[in-house]
Amino acid sequence: MFDRAPAASHSAEPFQPPWSLRHPSLQALLGSKRRAKQIWRKRGIDLDRISVDHIIECAQGVRLSGRHTPAAKLPARGLVVLIHGWEGHHDSSYLYSLACALHVAGYASFRLNLRDHGDTHALNEQMFHSARIDEVLDGVRAIQTIDAAKPLSVIGFSLGGNFALRVGLHGPAAGIQPRLCLGISPVLVPWHTLIALDEGPRVFHRYFLGKWRLTMDKKSAAWPERYDFTRHKRMTRFTELTRAFVEDHTEYATLDDYLAAYTLTPAQLIASPTPLALITARDDSVIPFADFDGLSKRGAVVSYQPTDHGGHCGFIRNWQLDSWAEAQALLLLQQHATE
Repeated sequence: MFDRAPAASHSAEPFQPPWSLRHPSLQALLGSKRRAKQIWRKRGIDLDRISVDHIIECAQGVRLSGRHTPAAKLPARGLVVLIHGWEGHHDSSYLYSLACALHVAGYASFRLNLRDHGDTHALNEQMFHSARIDEVLDGVRAIQTIDAAKPLSVIGFSLGGNFALRVGLHGPAAGIQPRLCLGISPVLVPWHTLIALDEGPRVFHRYFLGKWRLTMDKKSAAWPERYDFTRHKRMTRFTELTRAFVEDHTEYATLDDYLAAYTLTPAQLIASPTPLALITARDDSVIPFADFDGLSKRGAVVSYQPTDHGGHCGFIRNWQLDSWAEAQALLLLQQHATE
């Protein structure tokens, strides 16, 4: 058993992958598709043997699912809630790998599935959308009753990074006091991300469109009397499809109203009641780097680390597939372990 995660040993170093690993699409691919379970099992860590699945009861009958993993040694150094990206789940490679690193480093973790993620399409009749922050706050409160290890931190990737930052913004008013909320490649301006998916590399467009269509299939199979996505599945542009989805399946009157509900500005983040940290890459094909203009390490933003390379949720630093972002997360948790 390791006393700490192997990836943490060079955590203070800047992210400088070898030239052969610098292409942003390769970084994104390795970040999401590396075989994290096999990598960590070779190191003696198998979270499937020690983790417990939970169904979390939230307000208004909403149910979310997730997986709790205890720390390698007790008492735990803290509890970290992990939130996957859009169309990810608790076993997504990047989330599983970070949970392993946290376990070894002495933290308990809870990998929370957002609504309609992780094959939970039958748990709730109404569909997931990205403005559902209240149920995520409910979920974090409930997770603290499962594991009360302190301090509490929240880490999310991509859309999950947006949720993590919003937990920091809205958590204190809801009775949640995270010590730190970290967004890795977080979505800040969703309209710009929709355009990037439509106009950027086709590999991302095809991947996420296929994922969304699969979600429609699963949701309609779980609730056949409620959902018919025939019209939506004919659409191929994310801007068009999201507008139709908002009109047909959310409480928002317009697409602009919906997107505004989870748009984040540097000014909001700097004024947060909770310490926040952000990691993003200048070559991210999904999250335009211009969205971070005006952001710096000041106010509530205790760490802002833009890198030249890394792609979208990549940050793979060598051909052993070690994650620089994981090492940074561990370092940030250590730095903010005390008030």
